[in-house]
Amino acid sequence: MNVDIKLAAPTRPAVARPARRREAYQGYLLVLPIILLFAALVVYPFFNAIWLSLTDKVIGVEGKFVGLANYAWLLKWPDFERMFFNTWVIAIVGVALKFVVGMVGALLLNVPFRGRALMRGIFMLPWALPTFVATLTWRWLYDGRNGVFNNILMRTGLTDTPISFLGSANFALWAIIILVVWKGFPFFTISYLAGMQGIPTEQYEAARVDGASNWQQFFYITLPSLRHVIMITCLLSLIWTSNTFEMVYLLTGGGPSNRTQVFTVLAYHLGVQNMRIGEAAAVPMMFFPLLLGLIVIVSRYMLQEEA
Repeated sequence: MNVDIKLAAPTRPAVARPARRREAYQGYLLVLPIILLFAALVVYPFFNAIWLSLTDKVIGVEGKFVGLANYAWLLKWPDFERMFFNTWVIAIVGVALKFVVGMVGALLLNVPFRGRALMRGIFMLPWALPTFVATLTWRWLYDGRNGVFNNILMRTGLTDTPISFLGSANFALWAIIILVVWKGFPFFTISYLAGMQGIPTEQYEAARVDGASNWQQFFYITLPSLRHVIMITCLLSLIWTSNTFEMVYLLTGGGPSNRTQVFTVLAYHLGVQNMRIGEAAAVPMMFFPLLLGLIVIVSRYMLQEEA
């Protein structure tokens, strides 16, 4: 006679679930201050800016909802295309030049030589210098009367009359780009140098044994190993450079004749000088989808690479 004996499944202690819930609640309490701080400093200002961009808010006057009227006004503004062009030319050309100069600097500092530690510190000076001080210094260098650049050009006989670097439509935008590159290339240099320090030396030794030249080692070992660092630095720098305000405002103020106008300076003129908060809020909101799209594209690419 067969008798089936069923063993009851072991029951978990009744204390386990309450203990886990308490741990979960404690975790929520620990992160709650960060969530509240994030909501107060990021979420609320962001959605408040969106709301302001849909109103005709003026300082001292209650704003009314106007929908997309502020955006329509910006699109019809005569110099809107020039502002859009200037913003992205400074950002894209500036980032491209910072990448080249930063990579060259990293390659030079990656080679052992006497005084390399000192040179690394010197390379970081433009990045460490306050933007306000750096911009005023370059404004003096660009000065059309007593500037260093004009003094050098006239002493060497390259020009007979001073050049108005900041007052000329042909030179003003490039003057800003040069300052942007000078101020930002150390970030690229130190980032790429840190990435190069993590590349195994065995790869270069094996490449040299196989007869690879320095250029081949750079294109087939260094660049592929730094692709994630390159993407992150270029993306961050593109966001920072497209939001440049102090350099443009202190050098040219958007002039001459709006030839160097960018959206940050326009937002300052509308919001601070003219107190038209609604229109000022609409300016950065028009550029936000483009920056968000870049972040999403680069993030998806990096996730696909890791997978």
